Amino acid sequence: MLKVGLTGGIGAGKSEVSRLLVERGAVLIDADRIAREVVEPGTEGLAAVVEAFGDEVLAADGSLDRPKLGSIVFADSGKLATLNKIVHPLVGARSAELEAAAGADSVVVHDVPLLTENGLAPLYDLVVVVDAGPATQLDRLTRLRGMTEEDARARMAAQATREKRLEIADIVIDNDVPLDRLTERVDEVWAELARRARAATA
Repeated sequence: MLKVGLTGGIGAGKSEVSRLLVERGAVLIDADRIAREVVEPGTEGLAAVVEAFGDEVLAADGSLDRPKLGSIVFADSGKLATLNKIVHPLVGARSAELEAAAGADSVVVHDVPLLTENGLAPLYDLVVVVDAGPATQLDRLTRLRGMTEEDARARMAAQATREKRLEIADIVIDNDVPLDRLTERVDEVWAELARRARAATA
C-alpha cells in the first residue's frame, strides 16, 4: 500500500485532482468529509461537542449548527483546541479503518487541507501538493465560490504560505493550467504512484 498525503491551498483545485485520481483507481480518504460524518446526529462525536459547547450548537433538527459552532470556536483559540481534541481522534480512527479496508496494493490518497499547518507530512509515504498562484486562487474563490475578495484573502492568509506547502512536497501538480493539461499531469503522477505502490508490495 502507498499512503499519499494530498494537500493544496484553498482554491488551488485539490478537489478536482482528487476526483481525477479516484477515476484512475486511487482510494480516497477525505478528512473534511470524515470530520462531518463523526459529528452526525446519534454519534459520540456530536454528544461530546454538545457536552463541551452546550445545546446552542444544535440546529432545530438535532444536527450540528456549523455556522454557530464556527462563530464560537474561531473567535477563541482555546475553544478551537477543545473542538479539535474531540474531532481529530475520531477522524484519525475512521481514517485508519478506511485505510485498513483498502487492498494491500492500493494507492490510498488522504485529502488533508491542513496537512502543512498541522505538520502531518511524516504520516505519509509521499506528499502531493496541488499548487496555484494567489491570483488564480482568488479568481476561483470569488468567481466560482461566490466569496467576497476580502473573505477570500482572509481565508488564504489563514493557511500556510505557498512556500511552506512546496517545501514538504514530494510531487507538485501545477494547477495554473487548463483542465486538459491538468488531466495529463494527473496521468503522469498516477503512473508514478501506481509504480511506487507495486514496488512497495513486491
